[in-house]
Order: sequence, then structure tokens, then C-alpha cells
Amino acid sequence: MDVQAALDSIAADAARGDIVFPTHTDIALRVQRLLDDPDCSIDQLSKVISAEPILSAKVVSVANSVAYNPSGRAMSDVRSAVSRLGFKTLRTMATAVVVRQMQGMAKLPEHRKLAAHLWEHTAHVAALCRVLAKKLAKINGDEAMFAGLVHDIGVFYLMSRAAGFPEMIADKPGLYDLLVGWHDNIGHALLSALGLPESVLIAVQEHETDREIKEIKTLPDVLYVANKIANRAATWRDPEFDAGIDTSMLETIFDPEMLAEIIAESEEEVQSLKSALGG
Repeated sequence: MDVQAALDSIAADAARGDIVFPTHTDIALRVQRLLDDPDCSIDQLSKVISAEPILSAKVVSVANSVAYNPSGRAMSDVRSAVSRLGFKTLRTMATAVVVRQMQGMAKLPEHRKLAAHLWEHTAHVAALCRVLAKKLAKINGDEAMFAGLVHDIGVFYLMSRAAGFPEMIADKPGLYDLLVGWHDNIGHALLSALGLPESVLIAVQEHETDREIKEIKTLPDVLYVANKIANRAATWRDPEFDAGIDTSMLETIFDPEMLAEIIAESEEEVQSLKSALGG
């Protein structure tokens, strides 16, 4: 099977929702421990779940399913989803994630370093999304943070699936080009299959589509700019294969003082996510 055929197979599986992710299994284990604590609060549980992009996406997806949302009122933040689902359902989901992620991780030891860089980048983007949403766009900060948590879900997915195609693993520059070039569209297809809100789908699909932004107003604006800022301090891109993302547009919408203030405000949220992860 050539690389294009492999990509077609991966895209088809994403559309069906047939997915396995090699990310931070220990988050799912921590969720299990919290659920066993009679003093656990919804806020505590939401914070831990928010530290794992894949689990966050699944929690919101299930909360928006017909079984849990007969009224059709969609939600796009983790706390509301946790409140709707209840602890029993979350315990079942966490167990499934543990089992499937352990299987995925065993296949991809060479990708663990990249996955760690990717999660670091994700934490920064999510935190910046919350700050930008509340400070400038005046939109829902929880929804913006959720979009940040799942914006690179396509990279996690492509890495996990690449393990099944030896020709892709052997071609390191080609695999890297695949991750960079296809992760936004694959991420969009994946999140669409999970039934996430259209506002999040659009933001994820467009998060690396270069465009002029004079004022940050919408969720796609927030995610696009947050991704640019995060790529200055915490990028997952490999310098061996990539010149990096052009972030010069940040100078057109921020003065140095404002940008420094936004980054400083986001750091507390970054540390909170890292604390939830235990790293």
C-alpha cells in the first residue's frame, strides 16, 4: 500500500469514528481515582478531564448524543458535559480510554517524544484560547478552551494510525509532511464524526489557514491567534523537517506589552493543566 492509499484508509476510518489514540493514559487513570473519591467535585473532575484532549472530545461528544441530549441543546465545554453525563458514565468512558490507549501506545514508542511536545503545545493553545476569548473576543471561555484542547487531535490520530503502515514509518520526512499537511482536515473529519458543535469544527479546520485578522472576534479567530502565540514558545514542529510557523502577524494585532500580558495570564492555566496531568 502506498502513502496515498494509506491516507485514504485513515480518512475513511476517521469518518466512521473508528479511532484509537496513543496519548496520556494516566489522565484516564486519574479520572478513575477521582470518581472513587466521595468528595470529588464536578470542578475537580472537569479540570482533570480537560488536561487530556482525546478524553475531553469524547466526553463532550457523548454529552451531545441523542441519549444524553434529547432536547438537542448542544454544549461545547467540558464542565457542562461532565454535569450532564454523571459520574457513572464517566467511569465507563475512562475505563475504555485506558484499555484502548494502552494498546495504542505499545505500537508507537518512537512517537512518544513527539506526543509529549504535542501535548505541551496543546496545553498552551488551550490556555491562550481561554484568555483571548474572555479578554478580547468576549465569547465563551470554556468553549474556546475546549477548541484549543482538541485543535491538533488530527496529529494524535495520524500518529496512531501510521503505526499500521510500515512504509509511512520508514519515510520520516514524508510522515512529518503528512502530519503537518493533513492534521487539520483529518481533525475536522474526526470531530465531525464524533458529533461536536459546528463552531468547534470550523475553528479546528481553519486553525492553520493563514489570513489577515485585524480584530479578534470569533472562535476561529481566537484559536488561530492562540496557535500562533503558542508556536513561539511551545511548538510540536520538528526543526529537522520544518522551518516553523510564521508568527509575524502577531505584531500587527498586538503591541509587545499586550502580548506579554496575554502570555502571562495564560501561564496560570497552563500550569493548572500540567498539574492535572501530574507533570
